Amino acid sequence: MKRRRYTKLIHEGKYAAEIDVDLIDSDNGWSPYLSVDDARKLDEVRIALQRGDLKQAAQHARVYQLLPVSA
Repeated sequence: MKRRRYTKLIHEGKYAAEIDVDLIDSDNGWSPYLSVDDARKLDEVRIALQRGDLKQAAQHARVYQLLPVSA
């Protein structure tokens, strides 16, 4: 079993977040996968962004506000 670092991006409304997680590679057919803790961390950040709770989301992620680009 090998672990490798991966940055997961989440987009909710006008916010985006980068969350560092470990992908687990193994010899079974479901590889790569996340640990339970990393999956919970992704869920917590997503829910915090949906509520607009940037302080909570920033505890586990780098949070960005998305702004429209005028042409």
